[in-house]
Amino acid sequence: MTQLLPFLLILTASILFSELSNRLHLPWVIALIIGGMLIGPDGFDIFVSNETIGFLSEIGLIFLMFMAGLETKLSSFDKSRGKVLFVAFVNGLVPFMAGLGIGYMFGYGLQISFLLGIIFTSSSLAVVIPSLDARGILRTSFGQTVVATTILQDVASLILFSIFFQSVDPVTSIPLPLFYVLLVALLVFLRFAIPKLRAFMLKGVHRAGDIFQQDLRAVFVILFGIVVIFELLGLHAIIAAFFAGFVLSDSISSDILKDKLRSISYGLFIPIFFITVGAGTDLSVFANFETVGVLILVIVLGSVISKYVSGAVSGRLAGFSIKESRILGASSIPQLSTTLAVVFSAQQLGIIPAEIATAMVVLSIVTTFISPSLLSFLSKPESVKEEIQAAEG
Repeated sequence: MTQLLPFLLILTASILFSELSNRLHLPWVIALIIGGMLIGPDGFDIFVSNETIGFLSEIGLIFLMFMAGLETKLSSFDKSRGKVLFVAFVNGLVPFMAGLGIGYMFGYGLQISFLLGIIFTSSSLAVVIPSLDARGILRTSFGQTVVATTILQDVASLILFSIFFQSVDPVTSIPLPLFYVLLVALLVFLRFAIPKLRAFMLKGVHRAGDIFQQDLRAVFVILFGIVVIFELLGLHAIIAAFFAGFVLSDSISSDILKDKLRSISYGLFIPIFFITVGAGTDLSVFANFETVGVLILVIVLGSVISKYVSGAVSGRLAGFSIKESRILGASSIPQLSTTLAVVFSAQQLGIIPAEIATAMVVLSIVTTFISPSLLSFLSKPESVKEEIQAAEG
């Protein structure tokens, strides 16, 4: 029964630090990661992970990427495709080159430097969407352009990580060009087949009398089925989970089902992942503060500046106003789900140094806090909404 103690501790910590985040007005994720640091081996040392917690954390990671994919709508690309592609390209390329350059500047080889570039490319829908919604611009054409740009950057970073993963730990003998052609074909097939499979699973089930949650279990079967299939093909679980959510994004229209998925994901598994990330963060690297402190500072500043500047400049070049371009730049700053997922996976492969992993956790904390704060500073909700709507009208 003592095997349940770490599970009890992590659930208790998720409740306590979630409440703390509300009282201190901290982002929920930041509170959970810091909570993990405090209870972990480098904090008060009251929580030690075990195989069960490790497994639940991986499930949390899968749910995190699945929910990110579920928020991805093809309809976001219906308008302003040219602007979306241009902004996403510039706002992805510049941070990628910044990450690559920082890696080389601190003496890391091509592998780690390339990984830094991939991480810098990613963004965070989980931070962007509520930040835009709070300012009343999420539903505008400009807001949808920002969301579509974020989606494209996250997808690009996941594709790059897939290529990186295959080069570091190849699990398929299929040549990479052919592998990705087959992968795209499979995704297209799943895009049409999965909704039909889900409908077949629910045949004869009446929603009002579905006391055994058949609909919910059908989604879980599809999610983990896709993850298993893609892992057998050599695709990493985080990428498979994201595309599982993407495939189901247009077929899940029930708000009740979405609420159930959010409750299970954010109520149980995802907090376990974030607290485990915090607990697993190696704070001992700060013993060499002169070197590690400079590394973390350069990584944070390099990411924030490169993303804000490239977002604002590409926004202006794409024809947005100065205020819209600044909002676009600020919206591109946060790095959370994809960043931590890539770092967590790289740690499992043993290919990322402790100081880089710690720097990425700090980067996620800082950017998740900075972006909403910067957006609040740049504009008042109503005035921004009116200006954008006037520009679109």
